[in-house]
Amino acid sequence: MEYSTFGRHVAVDTWGVSFDLLNDAEFLQAQLVEAAEACGATVMSVQSKQFEPQGATVLVLLSESHLSIHTYPERGFAAIDCYTCGETVDPQLAIDYLVSVLKPEKTYAKKLVRGLGELKVETPEMKHAELV
Repeated sequence: MEYSTFGRHVAVDTWGVSFDLLNDAEFLQAQLVEAAEACGATVMSVQSKQFEPQGATVLVLLSESHLSIHTYPERGFAAIDCYTCGETVDPQLAIDYLVSVLKPEKTYAKKLVRGLGELKVETPEMKHAELV
């Protein structure tokens, strides 16, 4: 069986997010797992780190690649990143879920289309997913 090298990589910077949301690695870990499941990805493992005096990093290893967040609560900033290989899992759905949870004042996003030759850069339409 031959697999496609096609993948989509969405990166978003969020600003104006609540300090308390960004400074809770346990909460963020649960939300990233939910986001991965919401986009149909397969979670393989999760690592998280709560920093002192503030900040968190969470990495979700997916069968399809990864989903991550790194936060600076004192600045209201989070860097979110999701890369998935193949056609069936859309990383934008995970990003939209997380943006709906974090409710940033501003977002700046780019999507890389990968695995087809030269990287293609797009500006994705940011939607706020309905939380279930």
